[in-house]
Amino acid sequence: MTETTERTLTISQALNEALREEMRRDPTVFLLGEEIGIWGAGGGIFGVTLNLIKEFGPERVRDTPISEEAIAGVACGAAVTGMRPVAEIMYVDFTALAMDPIVNQAAKLRYMFGGKASVPMVIRAQEGAGRGNAAQHSQSLEAWFMHVPGLKVVVPSTPYDAKGLLKASIRDDNPVMFLEHKALYGTRGAVPESDYVIPLGVADVKRPGTDVTYVGIHTMVHRGLAVAEKLGAQGISVEVICPRSLVPLDIETIITSVRKTKRLVIGHEAVERGGVASEIAMQVMETAFDYLDAPIKRVCGRNVPIPYNSELERLAIPQESDIERAIRQILVGVK
Repeated sequence: MTETTERTLTISQALNEALREEMRRDPTVFLLGEEIGIWGAGGGIFGVTLNLIKEFGPERVRDTPISEEAIAGVACGAAVTGMRPVAEIMYVDFTALAMDPIVNQAAKLRYMFGGKASVPMVIRAQEGAGRGNAAQHSQSLEAWFMHVPGLKVVVPSTPYDAKGLLKASIRDDNPVMFLEHKALYGTRGAVPESDYVIPLGVADVKRPGTDVTYVGIHTMVHRGLAVAEKLGAQGISVEVICPRSLVPLDIETIITSVRKTKRLVIGHEAVERGGVASEIAMQVMETAFDYLDAPIKRVCGRNVPIPYNSELERLAIPQESDIERAIRQILVGVK
């Protein structure tokens, strides 16, 4: 872990601080989204843009109509013509309404213009379950965007990572899908007061271990750490890795860990079918198959829409018990 300061912030506060610092540093950075400024005294639905309009005004903190396609389209156009927009899509589910400007325009313009055009835009969106928001407001869709060449995909899990990764994303000359988990906004952690940037494509070993490698995304990092703590008391050493970004993906850190532990479990809330776990597992298989002493395990969401009922919602997304079960299964005969 790289956190070294005693000051703690929530993820929401860390993101707010990152936006404020980047807007002060670069006058081409501006925000747009629904209810983030004048109309949203609370700073958007999750408070990430709280009070930014007071410092930067409505020219740089722009409330938009309820049109995700317009938000993404304006951000793309502004980015191509010299600005660095940070667009907020209230829920990642609503990016379905903005796929043309994201996938067919922003992701492809640099390639189609032979590298002469850059698209330095960030789309912040909130994903994940656990709050009773039901099927249309609880999906985890990182695999959608990981599949599109030209997009970078970031998935922070701690306040420290959230701030450093957002600053790096804003400074990047490519379109970045910055996916935050709505259930983690209140998570507290150490965040330095000094300016820092976390490069995209650098994973973080959250807990070293020797028996099993566990790779998690968003909430599944925290659940993995809790399981690792429990199993550690029983003599089972679990290495927990957060990739932090999926595009670019730091597969080298994961493979280095697997070569040491010889076992791999991958966890995410997104449905299992076609999920990020499958891509990570295949890349490990292609590079480190001979090091594996057990089949790779996935701990993922069920292939169903997210239910509204709290008990059914809990059954639809993986829990700590599911991670522990998977780890124990691949350790049969070892521990």
